[in-house]
Amino acid sequence: MTVAPNIVLIMTDQQRADFTRSEGFALDTTPFIDALGRAGARFRHAYTPMPVCSPARCSVFTGRYPKATRVRQNSGAGNIFRPADLMDVLRERGYRLNLAGKNHSYLGPEDFDGYAAPYSHIGGPPAGRSDQEAAFDAGLWDLNHRVSRQATPFPLECQLPFRIVRDAINLVDRSAGQPFFLWLSFPEPHNPYQAPEPYFSLFPEADVPARVAGPEAAEAKGGSYRWLRRLLESKRPGYDDQWRRYRATYCGMLRLLDDQIRRFTDHLKARGLFDNTLLIFCSDHGDYAGDYGLQRKGAGLPECLVRVPLLLTGPGVVRQAAPLPEFVSLVDLMPTLCEAVSAPIPYGVQGRSLWPLLTGQGYPREEFRSTYAELGFGGLPYGSDERPPLHYPYDGPTFDELNSVTQSGNLKMVRMGQWKLLYDLLGHGELYDLEADPGELHNLIDDPACRDTRLALTEELLRWTIRTEDDLPGARYIPKRAEHNWQAPYGQRTLTPRPSPHGRGEDEESQSSTTPLAPGERGRG
Repeated sequence: MTVAPNIVLIMTDQQRADFTRSEGFALDTTPFIDALGRAGARFRHAYTPMPVCSPARCSVFTGRYPKATRVRQNSGAGNIFRPADLMDVLRERGYRLNLAGKNHSYLGPEDFDGYAAPYSHIGGPPAGRSDQEAAFDAGLWDLNHRVSRQATPFPLECQLPFRIVRDAINLVDRSAGQPFFLWLSFPEPHNPYQAPEPYFSLFPEADVPARVAGPEAAEAKGGSYRWLRRLLESKRPGYDDQWRRYRATYCGMLRLLDDQIRRFTDHLKARGLFDNTLLIFCSDHGDYAGDYGLQRKGAGLPECLVRVPLLLTGPGVVRQAAPLPEFVSLVDLMPTLCEAVSAPIPYGVQGRSLWPLLTGQGYPREEFRSTYAELGFGGLPYGSDERPPLHYPYDGPTFDELNSVTQSGNLKMVRMGQWKLLYDLLGHGELYDLEADPGELHNLIDDPACRDTRLALTEELLRWTIRTEDDLPGARYIPKRAEHNWQAPYGQRTLTPRPSPHGRGEDEESQSSTTPLAPGERGRG
């Protein structure tokens, strides 16, 4: 009899994909997470469906894009429209459901058997915290989401990741004898940007790699980029002068997270649970980290916000020596986990199962040739010179980068090959060659030399727009189901075997090899 695997979904908040050594970043921010990726499978082109916390998290648990869940703002989780979700599927399969950390989704305490939450960016649950932890949380509030110029004067044990892992370990121990699901959800490296020693000084400012561009790029891009840049300057004059400190602290926060994730997995090993636990690591969206002279998130769909880390390792996952080149989304996690536990994918799920890719089976290359993301709660986009009502005062130090201006309108994005295309509801288009222009600084939408590329990506975006139309609510007629939720054109469904992990180098993305690893050859390093 096959033993059901435990499932641990490790999610960070606002972690961009490219700040790790495995991505070629100069600083070794996440050595343990990188090692987990090498022991299993990691994706080079993984994307959030929307670079906003609550919409992205709701999409993870429903397998539906924000326009289908109807959660398109951080304050909109109550609007959720969904079929059976991941919690329903796993509970039906006999799993104990646990959350340790940040929630910020439509799920509530009643949806979990073990609920060590809520943690937020400004503290943990008041019940049971020590006086020192309460003082640390008060310091987070006082920092007001800024970049701290000094090391945090509290020990590591007060940091939220340490406390969350402590709670997660307790939940795991209470789940003995029953397969468990754990959502291990960290508020970091989201603002406020702070770290204790040794993490604060671990990456000196002088060693921080250069950014793609400064504030001049936000001014040149215009629209919400310019509006957000000027908002930041009005609230915190001269804020961009400390962009290197911002990046150095952000990197230190990543290493702190890495060490705490190592601590958690060490506990799984000590309990004899690690080998039967499917680990997923991802983030809900990225962070400007100083690019364009901006902080946090808010404007547009640049790669630093929409591309996220994604790796899976554990029972059944074939070890891959190089990052997988397929274009995938966080929306794909829910159907993937359905198939991992041999459950049918519910009607209304829009994501594509990655399980055949992860387990060395054949797959249609065309199915994963592109991916899609979106931004905006609707209506016309506000202009950069308008002053619409906001949920914070225009005067004073407080602000929210997710507001009526930066989130207005509708913006759609498709990524395919080296290219990226965006369109908004006013017909404004952007086309970028990310190999030549990774910072998305040179819009080629009107370049005659790119006409054929623009047309091909416009057709691909149209295909995604049609594909993501919601088939809920259901009624008398029964939709025809696609196996694994794959909808590649039927005339193009050639199965591409997964290459051998020894068949290409770390930076190669060729799919020319034809021999997949046998499941028994998977490593857990």
